[in-house]
Formats: sequence, C-alpha cells, structure tokens
Amino acid sequence: MTITKKRKSDIVKNVTSWHHRTKQKLVEYKGGKCQVCGYNKCITCLDFHHTDPTEKEMKISGSTKSFEKQKKEVDKCVLVCHNCHGEIHAGMVKI
Repeated sequence: MTITKKRKSDIVKNVTSWHHRTKQKLVEYKGGKCQVCGYNKCITCLDFHHTDPTEKEMKISGSTKSFEKQKKEVDKCVLVCHNCHGEIHAGMVKI
C-alpha cells in the first residue's frame, strides 16, 4: 500500500505538532524558563540538560516516547536556554 503525498504530509504535520505540544508541557513542568538566567521568550531556544550524563537513558528532543517516559527523563535535567547550555558545556556555568 502506497502512502499518498498528502497523507505523508499530514502525518509529518501531526508528528511535528505532537512534538511541539509535548515540549511545551515538559517546559512548563520544569518551570517554563532557563534555570540559570530566567530566559523564557522562545520555547525553541530552551534545552533540557542532563545534570549527570551517565544517567541519560534517552534523548528528549525529537523523541516519540510517551509523555510520561519523557517526563521521567526530564526529571534528570535542568531547563536552560541555548546560551547557558553552551556555557555549561564550556565550564563557564556550574549547575
């Protein structure tokens, strides 16, 4: 059975929409702003940083796991903006 181009496009839109809604819920769950500087203007600019990389079981971004499984993974993270995330990895900011 062949998936039509329109059907494929609809699937992609639905998955993209689900990812966005799920990230929004996870961001709200973690406080809605960067835990270092307070940034909260653009959800796309917020990341989940694992505080202990050895406990990381899965990547959160783009995951198709259930919200509850992602929530358990997010519990191992701090919510930070892109700038603070880079500074954490550069050793400039301690969390």
